[in-house]
Amino acid sequence: MDTESEVREVPVPAANSAPVAPSVQPPAPLSPADERLWAMLAHLSVLLNLVTGFLGVGAALIIYLAYRGRSRYVAYQALQALIFQLIFWGGGGLLIGLVWAVTGLLIPVLVGLLLIPFALIATLVLAAFPVIAVVYGVIGGIQCNGGEDFRYWLIGDWALNLLN
Repeated sequence: MDTESEVREVPVPAANSAPVAPSVQPPAPLSPADERLWAMLAHLSVLLNLVTGFLGVGAALIIYLAYRGRSRYVAYQALQALIFQLIFWGGGGLLIGLVWAVTGLLIPVLVGLLLIPFALIATLVLAAFPVIAVVYGVIGGIQCNGGEDFRYWLIGDWALNLLN
């Protein structure tokens, strides 16, 4: 084989012309099976919170950022999962901390002692938030894997408005 015949000449732009930018191909859209898979994984990322406490939110965010240009369906499902996890995991923990902070601050006035039973009840109720989040996330993952459109209650429409 002749090596000189394989070498192609690269056009050199003129000295006074602007450099030519390489053409960028848009990412290929996902297949329906891949859409179902990534939407399911976005919802099931809530299971990471059981082990790490916070990585489920990061996984949902990464899926949203990676696939928002390739699939509106995956972006919508991942954004819903992200918002839902932030509210139920972060919001539940924040509310428990706030209840106990107010109780602790009011103990010198003796009102805080009376609030301890209410703080315990609030802690038990708010501690159910992560359990609800896991169950709801698994239901969402199962429905997305089956090709159905899943919407979290109250969050689904909000996330859809954020995508527009």
